[in-house]
Amino acid sequence: MTALRIAIFVVAIAFCLTPWASPPIALAIGLAIALTIGQPLPRKTTSRATKILLQASVVGLGFGANLHSIIEAGREGILFTIATIAGTLILGFFLGRALRVERTTAHLISSGTAICGGSAIAAVGPVLGATDEEMSVSLGTVFILNSIALFIFPPIGHALAMSQRQFGIWAAIAIHDTSSVVGAAQRFGFEAQRIATTVKLTRALWIVPLTLATAAAFRKRSTSVAIPWFIGLYVVASVMLTYALVPLWLCAKLVMLARIGLTVTLFLIGASLSRSAIAAVGARPLVLGVLLWIAISAASLWSVLTLVR
Repeated sequence: MTALRIAIFVVAIAFCLTPWASPPIALAIGLAIALTIGQPLPRKTTSRATKILLQASVVGLGFGANLHSIIEAGREGILFTIATIAGTLILGFFLGRALRVERTTAHLISSGTAICGGSAIAAVGPVLGATDEEMSVSLGTVFILNSIALFIFPPIGHALAMSQRQFGIWAAIAIHDTSSVVGAAQRFGFEAQRIATTVKLTRALWIVPLTLATAAAFRKRSTSVAIPWFIGLYVVASVMLTYALVPLWLCAKLVMLARIGLTVTLFLIGASLSRSAIAAVGARPLVLGVLLWIAISAASLWSVLTLVR
C-alpha cells in the first residue's frame, strides 16, 4: 500500500508541473488522495516541504512585481490591515467566550484568521504553550475554511464584477493562508495576484507585534519571535526587476516557476490533511472559525467595494 501511495503521489506531483494544473485542482487532488488512500508522506516531511516551497514561490513572484506598485498596494492596504486585524482579534475574544471555546484555542483561531492562517498559529502557539491538540484543532479549523475560500472567492468576485484591485485586496484580507490567497487571486487575474501577494505579505509582518502582544496579554515572560525573512527577499526580487538588475526574460521564467511551485504547494497542503485532523476540530472551534471568517469576509468586502476602485 505504501508503494502505491508513493506512486500516486509522484504521478500527482508530475501533473501539477503541467500547464493543465491550477491551484484549486492541485488542492482538490491532494485532498482526494489524503482522504481516500491516506497521507503518502509523513506529516512532518510534508509540512517542512510545504513551508520551504511556499516561501521560495513567494520570493519568485517578487520578480513579477514592480517595486513602485508594491509600495502603492501596501499603502492602500495598510488601513484595511490594521482595522481588520484589531477587529478580528477583539471579535474572536468575545465569540470565544460566548461559545465557551478554550481561551488558548480561541486566540490561535483568531490569530490565524486575523493575519495569515497557519503561519500566525505556528508563531503564536509556542508563546502560549499550546498543546498539540490545541494546535491541531486551530490549524484544522483554519485549513478547512482556507480550502473553501480558494474555490468560492473567484466566482464571488466575478459575480460582483470586482476589479482586479478590489479582488486582490479582499482576498489578501479575507483568506487565511498566503498560499490560498495567491492561488485564488491567480485565478482572478495577474494584477489581482500581484496586489493580493503584496497586501498579504505586508499583513504577515504583523506576526511579530502579534506574538509580542500575545506574550504580554498571556503574561509569558520569555518568547521567541519567528520573523518572516522571506518577505524581505520578495522585496529584493522586486527591486531587481524594477531596476533591471536581472534580465526580463529571466524574471519571466522565475515567475513561471514560482506559479508552478505554488500549485505544487497547494497539492502538498491538501495531501497533508487527514480524517483524524478533521475529526479533532470539534463543533465549537469550527463555529468560531466560521463566524470570524464570515465577519471579516463580509466587512472587508463591503469596505473594498465602497472605498476601492
